[in-house]
Amino acid sequence: MVNASARAPRGAAGRLARPALFGLALLGLGACSYLPNLPPLPGTDIFDAPRQIRGHAVDPEDLSQVTAGVSTRTDVEALLGSPSAIGTFDDREWYYISGVTRLRPGRQQALEDQQVVLIRFDDRGTVQQVRRLGRDDGREVQMVERVTPSPGNERTLLQQLFGNIGRVGPGLGNTGPTGPGAPAPTASGR
Repeated sequence: MVNASARAPRGAAGRLARPALFGLALLGLGACSYLPNLPPLPGTDIFDAPRQIRGHAVDPEDLSQVTAGVSTRTDVEALLGSPSAIGTFDDREWYYISGVTRLRPGRQQALEDQQVVLIRFDDRGTVQQVRRLGRDDGREVQMVERVTPSPGNERTLLQQLFGNIGRVGPGLGNTGPTGPGAPAPTASGR
């Protein structure tokens, strides 16, 4: 038998605690059912990161206003903005490059889609050609895997192990006379 005085007092707070907790639980369950139940896009996973647009995406409406033989460099820059890149050897080619990337968990960032718009100008600065470039227009570049040697670093194992024997660091090799009658060091430290 439990002593009535040992029980916790039941005041207004005790009477409201259980219904309040029950109400919060129902509210939480109701919020879970409110989440939209949309199917994932084909070829995507629900754990994929969101797509990110990078670079200078060209609006198709603005690009349609660029006319070959009529538009000039200033017209193109006013419509599309500054180019992402200008031709390395020929400044008459402007490139507007954009891409869609996605960072997947545990993997590197992957390029899903890339848009490249090439605008070529003639010698007078008038648009000569407007062209969209795709993956077929690109070329594979073979990377060189050679290493450029740096002279003076080819040391044998014995040279690496015993190379510093006998070498004295700065300040440790002062072999001149010391003491009260010794001459003062010069600016060169000797």
